[in-house]
Amino acid sequence: MSRSLKFALMATDLAFLTYWLAAILNLVGLIHIPAEWMYADYTAPRVVAWNWSFLPVDVAFSLVGLCAVSAARRGDQLWRPLALVSLVLTQVAGLMAIAYWALLGQFNPSWFIPNLILFVWPFFFLPNLVCALSETPAKP
Repeated sequence: MSRSLKFALMATDLAFLTYWLAAILNLVGLIHIPAEWMYADYTAPRVVAWNWSFLPVDVAFSLVGLCAVSAARRGDQLWRPLALVSLVLTQVAGLMAIAYWALLGQFNPSWFIPNLILFVWPFFFLPNLVCALSETPAKP
């Protein structure tokens, strides 16, 4: 695994796990997140449900990405398929949020740009990863 892919996975995955930990702590009242840091209509029930609907995919790509980094450190070639799954789920999460805000016509840079980055950065690694996976024979 390249150092740049390792860094990108670690930074993204740890940031998302931190985001969801903060969201949970805010939900149960252990911390307070200021309203100005929140997304548009963050108290509307449907928007709250929309945001929480990302929890499974965000946690999945974060945990799978961290597993990919761990596998690469051990020299386990399983890191490649794990990284592929993590990168694709990262893009899916970013694209879902972009589509949501675009459909609403809300282009707040503080939310739109980070999600655009989530969608775009995996493209820098996917071609090489897919090529490497296609050249690696499958184990029976």
